[in-house]
Amino acid sequence: MKKLLGLAMLMRMDRTLPWLTAIAVSMLLAGCGTMRSSVVVEPATGNGYGSHATAMPARTRVPGGSYEVAKGDTLYSIAFRNGVDFRDLAQWNGIAAPYTIWPGQRLTLSPSGKPVTTGLPTAPPHVTPTPAVAAAPVFEAVTPAPANTSTHAVLAPPAPPLPPSSKAAQPAVVSTTQVVPVAGVPPASIAPPAPVAAPSGPSRAVSGVNWRWPAEGSLVSRFQSGDAIPGIEIGGKQGDPVRAAADGVVVYSGNGLVGYGELVIIKHNDSFLSAYGHNSKRLVKEGQRVSAGQQIAEMGSTGASRNELEFQIRKDGNPVDPLGYLPSR
Repeated sequence: MKKLLGLAMLMRMDRTLPWLTAIAVSMLLAGCGTMRSSVVVEPATGNGYGSHATAMPARTRVPGGSYEVAKGDTLYSIAFRNGVDFRDLAQWNGIAAPYTIWPGQRLTLSPSGKPVTTGLPTAPPHVTPTPAVAAAPVFEAVTPAPANTSTHAVLAPPAPPLPPSSKAAQPAVVSTTQVVPVAGVPPASIAPPAPVAAPSGPSRAVSGVNWRWPAEGSLVSRFQSGDAIPGIEIGGKQGDPVRAAADGVVVYSGNGLVGYGELVIIKHNDSFLSAYGHNSKRLVKEGQRVSAGQQIAEMGSTGASRNELEFQIRKDGNPVDPLGYLPSR
């Protein structure tokens, strides 16, 4: 009897073994599938600034080495000083807009492969954060201001019409009270100058920017490729007006670049910057929106041996001959 029971059990196991094997194999395959699907691969964003993006090729030469941020620096002034495009410098150091940097922070001057941070960078432990000093402006697309139109951030009610006996219309007045937010600096802390009359004068449209001469003096030095300070020099007297060569936003106003004296740098669009050096006095602040022909400084001799304006145009970080952009005289 016992032998018959044992034989029956063996026959039952024989029939169920294939089913058990099939179930075990199915569970193993399902487990493998789950393990594979837990690894998520995100595609590159394609703009060169995402955390998974491939580094974009540099627009200018790569100087190499590093630079320690000093008080008063902006990302734009550091890029200008080292002859690189500000977008390359931001990408190399994983810095996203609004390009906030800190005194004492060390920036690499070559591709580093760091992902871009999405918020404010963490200040080094030994540095007291002072973003108001070292922050770079946040800028917006620049559009020319039409005549007789205010560029205030909040428009005032329209003025009542002039009576019939009034005199002829006065020259167009451009308001300069609009400012672009600066990282770490409340816009209210930037006191705008009084409105000024925009002088008339020839302009020339090149690469989407309407250029005009930044000063009325004579040309005393032409552009020489490879110069340490590559631009043109315009002569004049101390105190002569220095004007914005095109609409834009002030991204640097200071005296921290050796050889330039009191310097103003204006950003016109993503490709073009213009620089105005050797001034005796700067009249604009970082983050301030300016219009073509608006006075931004007074001519002087800071960092130079005579009264003159050092004027530069840089395209994608590279110095170009301003005479190829300015109108003929």
